[in-house]
Amino acid sequence: MKRAATPAVMLVTMSLMACAVRTIHVPATPPAPAQLAELWIDPTTPRDLFWGIGGEQRAPASDAVYRMKARDDSGFSSSYDVVGPDGVEWSAKLGAEAQTEVVVSRILWGLGYHQPPTYYLSSWNVDLGHGQVKRESEARFRPKLAQLKRLKESWHWADNPFLGAREFRGMLVVMLILNSTDLKDDNNSIYELRTPWDGATRWYLARDVGAALGETGRINPRRNWLDGFEKQAFLTGIAERRVQFDYTGRHQELLTMISPDDVRWAAGRLARLTDAQWRDAFRAGNYGDADAARYIARIQEKIADGLDLRVDRRVSHH
Repeated sequence: MKRAATPAVMLVTMSLMACAVRTIHVPATPPAPAQLAELWIDPTTPRDLFWGIGGEQRAPASDAVYRMKARDDSGFSSSYDVVGPDGVEWSAKLGAEAQTEVVVSRILWGLGYHQPPTYYLSSWNVDLGHGQVKRESEARFRPKLAQLKRLKESWHWADNPFLGAREFRGMLVVMLILNSTDLKDDNNSIYELRTPWDGATRWYLARDVGAALGETGRINPRRNWLDGFEKQAFLTGIAERRVQFDYTGRHQELLTMISPDDVRWAAGRLARLTDAQWRDAFRAGNYGDADAARYIARIQEKIADGLDLRVDRRVSHH
């Protein structure tokens, strides 16, 4: 039987990994409140995690016909740019990330992090032109709203105005709890708003968050994989100022910013979400009750470990 690693062994392992991975400096001074509001605001009341920030009024109709403007098959998931009968343009992403992106987006927004409206359709109609209408498979629908102008440039995980904010580092912890395995700058967006919405006129956000709720890894990790999500550990080592995670995805250097206090803060925020909010977030992604319950139970195990700064049972029980 494999023996559990001792604290001394875990600290040596953490030290060796720290030498191999570039360390990111965390400023001592947090951003001003107005700057922080561009990333995160403290929700004053529990948010509706079924409909999300867009509300029911912006949701796409599953029985409508959406006219195709373009199709992109270059990424992990194929996607369409389409126009609805009311003239609203949408980005529709197909495949395994459709469910996970909606759920992760809902959770982030429920915690106070900016997110654009997203919705899930289990099937929908696309007009391919020349009289050809196809009933397409599941998709994440994201509207292109006039009041949300997405800038061309992205922001960088390792170089941004929020490095000194525990709320920023807490967002990284949340992404790790959800097994987000694609922490790359290209997935980050900046939006300018015509009028204040969600507490700011500029949003910094992690936008394409569908590579989650499965396993982590560098080469084609499996998304939306419940068995793999349940099996992967969370915290594998804890020192006075360092935390080691069971994370095998890219950009390991980002984890060097995270302290034990950041883990406890993020876990505390997640613990504030109500049972109804958790169920609504997974219901928004069209998960069945049984699968949703298993996902939520595993997430809550991670939350408990984060609050207690406890090495994951999947490590300590081996």
